[in-house]
Amino acid sequence: MLHSTERILTTHVGSLPRSEAITEMVFAEEKGERMEPAARHALLAEAVDAVVAKQCEAGVDVVSDGEMSKISYATYIKDRITGFEGDSPRRPPADLEEYPGFLQRQAASGGTPTYRRPQCVGEIRVKDAGPLEEDLANFRVAVDRHRPAEAFMNSASPGVIALFQPNQHYPDHEAYLYALAEAMRPEYEAIVAAGFLLQLDSPDLGLGRHMMFKGQPDDEYRRQAELHVEALNHALRNVPPDRVRLHVCWGNYEGPHHHDAPMEMVLPIALKARPQALLFESSNPRHAHEWTVFAQAKLPDDKILVPGVLDSTTNFVEHPRLVAERICRFADIVGRERVIAGTDCGFSTFAGFGAVDPDITYAKLGAMAEGAEIASRRLWR
Repeated sequence: MLHSTERILTTHVGSLPRSEAITEMVFAEEKGERMEPAARHALLAEAVDAVVAKQCEAGVDVVSDGEMSKISYATYIKDRITGFEGDSPRRPPADLEEYPGFLQRQAASGGTPTYRRPQCVGEIRVKDAGPLEEDLANFRVAVDRHRPAEAFMNSASPGVIALFQPNQHYPDHEAYLYALAEAMRPEYEAIVAAGFLLQLDSPDLGLGRHMMFKGQPDDEYRRQAELHVEALNHALRNVPPDRVRLHVCWGNYEGPHHHDAPMEMVLPIALKARPQALLFESSNPRHAHEWTVFAQAKLPDDKILVPGVLDSTTNFVEHPRLVAERICRFADIVGRERVIAGTDCGFSTFAGFGAVDPDITYAKLGAMAEGAEIASRRLWR
């Protein structure tokens, strides 16, 4: 994994706006309607090439494929591993339950995605490696053409799969998690073997507190969240930590977030995970103050911090000087070499849904690159 050895590097969490054609394709596939294979491959390959090019043009150093082929970052797995069928009841976060009028307004405005969230109803095992192989091939072509500094690919953690797709088959939550870990392990290993960084998306460690574990005591949340980390580490046992990033967040939506677990509760759990890099929210109004938690924590000497220096739920384009201030706060804590500028979350967590306009997304990424240049001048002067 590259370090910021001469300047502050930039990256983001992964998902980026899909085109209308890609959105139509993934939703058609959700209904069982699949394009002719050659046309589908051409459409996806073109989309991945375009999104890598746009990231490079915006000044992003460590790029993704934008998750072009996925309807969402967690439910895509139903096409890759067995055991999932049907749909499941929606469980709104605890903060939105307290504001039902706002929750209803979100749903009415299209802010609540309507794709299926299947349940686990059978044995979990690898079903089809083809979709992953296609993603890897498309990404490799685009990366080789545009030559970013480094590239990463997202994959769902066992815990976030369990968060959105409830268990109706395994005897308990632990058995379910470890079945998911073993089934996802080949995907994790294949991404690294293909030469990309692996990013594990694990909002279950943050968002899970006010969704999966809402109403439970803090000690029970800690116990369950640590179990999620243990299952994740089990799945990563053959992968070098310096090839893996872990993303933790509290839900990529505009809302009160007043039930979010504080960083001082989440961080000790997240630090037990094997990945070398930790991506986290640090720009939105609920978590921007929590940089002080890192100043007070005992962090492993090799841990790379990737703080969100852009809010992914607002169309404000952050001023580059503010971005630089955010970067320098963390560089002053752990050193300039151990900080990479990132985003709070993805800009299109679900295909067709995103609070930020596509063009403004790239303006924000450009502002991040400018802010990283300002920070670099200060940190390497």
